[in-house]
Amino acid sequence: MRVVIAQMKHETNTFSPVPTPLARFAGEHATPPEGADAYQAYKDTGSAIGAFIELAEEAGAEIVLPVAASAWPSGPVDDAAYEHIVRRIEAAVADGCDAVLLDLHGAMVTRTHEDGEGELLRRLRAIAPQVPIGIALDMHTNLFPALAHNATVIAGYQTYPHVDMFETGLRAGRAVFAQLAGRVQPTLAFGQRPMLPHVMRQGSDDSPNRELQARCKAIEMEGALCASVFVGFPNADVSQAGLSAVVVTDGDAERAARWTEELLDLAWQARAAFVYQPEPLVESLARAQALSAQQPAAAGPVVLLDHSDNCASGGTMDTMTVLGAILDAGLADVAAFAICDPGAVQMMMHAGVGAELQLALGGKMDMPAIDLQGSPRSVKGRVRLICDGRYRNLGPMARGELNHMGPTAVLDTGKVEIVVISRQVEPHDLAAFQAVGIDPARKRYLMLKSRIHWRAGLRRLASAVVECNGTGVCTSDYTALPFHHVRRPIYPLDPL
Repeated sequence: MRVVIAQMKHETNTFSPVPTPLARFAGEHATPPEGADAYQAYKDTGSAIGAFIELAEEAGAEIVLPVAASAWPSGPVDDAAYEHIVRRIEAAVADGCDAVLLDLHGAMVTRTHEDGEGELLRRLRAIAPQVPIGIALDMHTNLFPALAHNATVIAGYQTYPHVDMFETGLRAGRAVFAQLAGRVQPTLAFGQRPMLPHVMRQGSDDSPNRELQARCKAIEMEGALCASVFVGFPNADVSQAGLSAVVVTDGDAERAARWTEELLDLAWQARAAFVYQPEPLVESLARAQALSAQQPAAAGPVVLLDHSDNCASGGTMDTMTVLGAILDAGLADVAAFAICDPGAVQMMMHAGVGAELQLALGGKMDMPAIDLQGSPRSVKGRVRLICDGRYRNLGPMARGELNHMGPTAVLDTGKVEIVVISRQVEPHDLAAFQAVGIDPARKRYLMLKSRIHWRAGLRRLASAVVECNGTGVCTSDYTALPFHHVRRPIYPLDPL
């Protein structure tokens, strides 16, 4: 038995100015890992591709791993990068296989294709019309019909933060291997509802997504092979952005369709609860100070979420609105993670540890899609640390995977320790702080450029959480996003 296993993951923010060439998928290397290198990178990790490898080895299958390509979210993927990845998967399938297992995201947009994953599946079906194709997808999938029509099995993450990547790979992969053994005949149903849930209201710890994902799990307990609700990724101006659902059963098309409609109806009934209303930044910081004053120092930090500039949603990670307000307010004993400013890192490296210097920090990238210009902030401080920015996730999210922030430095203003990095990486793992010598549990405040994922590895440390409405292409203010391609009418853009 020969199984092709591959990864192609990118969540595309069509408003983001951050480019997405092939190098963004390659990490420290010239190109994304292939073959044995890809196997070593993901074997025994908490990823969907790691689960596929484990299942294939248990089945005694020959594994063909043409490419494992994953990049932090950013702007549309360069066509050359897309073709580099896709052609390797196409070639592996063309050489012959019994099944294909794909670790995809579900919200990839390229310069040419608004549905990158659907175009991949269309090509694979032209090569291998009958081969089972199992897919693991991110909960933020914007599901296009081409993907659903051409897949045999689809399983989506049921947690946000995504702490079940490995388990999702198991759900998709087990259904495919059961089909290969003649035990099941997967039958897939899918559908959508015209709604764009705000990301800040999508956490699976919170209602209404908590109840939706619980129902998915219950449906699987009732006999479905896989049941998934995709809350969608709204920072993408594509026709099918928004909420969808997929249910896969063992040969029961009517039941799959009925369960799919049930999930979609539950989501639609809860649509108002998916709308996020941010508070003014000045009020957020005042509330944070009041919360901190009420807490003993040992209680843990008040977490300040700079959620409009989250690189895991395609943000530049260099807007200074929230950090600037923290500095202006005089908050002390703060750790800020992080500002992506490679030039500032180079200046600090040149100055050396212990040096005092003044920097024009952040604000290097304009955001023309939302009519926002970069605005650096003059910051004075001492270089406390310089490192290579490498760390391996402790988990529970993406356990064991390697992260590379590029050359990294910490600038200490006396009140705020600012982590300055050269490559966008979201802080969702304690190892990110260990890499820069900061114990976040001992800080009074913790500023994170994150939306929901920070909860995975850091939530247990927080004494309180304050969502700070800054600026950036991850904004939850839909009026700031010039939607031209999203299907209309759609809630809450339109009064449905």
